Amino acid sequence: MSRLSIPAIAAVLAVSLVALLAYGVLAKGDDTSLDEAVSNGERPTAPTRALPLLGAAGERSMADYRGQVLVLNFWAAWCTPCKAEAPVLSRTYERLRREKAGTVLGVTYREASPNSLKFVRDESVPYPSVRDVEGELAEDYGTHKLPETFVIDREGRIAGIARGQVDDDTMTKMLDRALG
Repeated sequence: MSRLSIPAIAAVLAVSLVALLAYGVLAKGDDTSLDEAVSNGERPTAPTRALPLLGAAGERSMADYRGQVLVLNFWAAWCTPCKAEAPVLSRTYERLRREKAGTVLGVTYREASPNSLKFVRDESVPYPSVRDVEGELAEDYGTHKLPETFVIDREGRIAGIARGQVDDDTMTKMLDRALG
């Protein structure tokens, strides 16, 4: 084999590897199985994972809220729509507390705690959040775009999904479905 053919073979292998990697990433697509189930009137079991609390000691899991309605909101400090929907989630939290029906739990998505804590302070977020640093819980919910909100009924099943910024009307409809 000549000295010129070795770099050519290496270049072809490198290009092939990059092409295979790109295909794998693009072919995966979005996981919409939860969305399809909820839109068909089903209530799939909500994934649960214990994650560390943001700005406090301890952990929380979605299973800790069984028997209550739980609004699970994935967010990040850099996310402009997350900032815009913060007042909706605060009102939802107050409604659930007033009715003694449940709570809101934020999930920070792949973010450093100082940034998340600043967001909580700046937006006056009254409800707790957990830290999903590795994005494992987000992956369980098929989440990779922010914000995303899941309403989980008292039995731990997903009753509503909002992929993107949630508004008061959408939140009210999802809550009424979960509470009804």
